[in-house]
Amino acid sequence: MTRALIAFLALAPLAACAPAYQSAPDPVPAVAPLPPTPVAGLSGLESREPDACHAKDYVSALGQPGSIIPGLGVSRDFRVVEYRGIEPQEYDPLRIVFRLDAAGNIYNIDCG
Repeated sequence: MTRALIAFLALAPLAACAPAYQSAPDPVPAVAPLPPTPVAGLSGLESREPDACHAKDYVSALGQPGSIIPGLGVSRDFRVVEYRGIEPQEYDPLRIVFRLDAAGNIYNIDCG
């Protein structure tokens, strides 16, 4: 009898861990999507047209030092992004972006 009582007392706290009976969860109400918020100058995602800035015209500068960029005669708006530099996130498909590597050489030219 004492063994049964000891077993009962040892297992009684575990009964509190058993999940209680739960009824079916309440259905989640449907939420209507928010209407798009108009932002001046932006209309959703901007389309990225291939080579809208004519970056291919400057392919000969790849591998050259970044110091030659002013001498390339770029007539468009351009940006130079240094190695691990911070680049603003506004996208301009007509702007040329020269990206420099750790040695200061041009390793990529694209639009943005």
